[in-house]
Parts: sequence; structure tokens; C-alpha cells
Amino acid sequence: MKKILVSLLAISVFAGSAFAADVIEMKKGVSFKHKAHAEALKDCKKCHEKADGGKIEGFGKDFAHKKCKECHTDMKKGPTNCKGCHTK
Repeated sequence: MKKILVSLLAISVFAGSAFAADVIEMKKGVSFKHKAHAEALKDCKKCHEKADGGKIEGFGKDFAHKKCKECHTDMKKGPTNCKGCHTK
């Protein structure tokens, strides 16, 4: 039974990253490489409320500035300054 549950979890994580959009164009010239983030993090709940993704409640400038910069700082990877994300 445990093997089945682990297998189902692995399949759902893979399926979520396989269907993730490649790049999402946001406001103020920000291009978000969703598929790359999904593959690197392997845990949708780092950003989304549910493990299978979906809309991020309260997503906006304040959320992105806090959550994204915090994650980039913690992982020591990715931009943390304005021009790192706002390229246009």
C-alpha cells in the first residue's frame, strides 16, 4: 500500500511539472519561467496553496517581492534586485 501511495505522489508531481507553462509574462516586464521553477523546486506548495498548483491566492506585487526574493535569497540562486526580474 505504501508503495502505491508513493508512486501516486511521484506521478502527480511529475504530471504537474510536465503540464506547467513554460514562461508566464507578467506586468512590468517580468518573465517568469514557471516550468523551470517547478522542476527546480519539485514542490508546488512552496508558492501555491495546493500540491497540484492552481491560482495563487493574493498573488501580486507584494506577494512576489516577498516570496520570490525570500526564496532566491534562501537558495542563493536567482535575482534579488529590481533589474534581475524587471528586464524590460
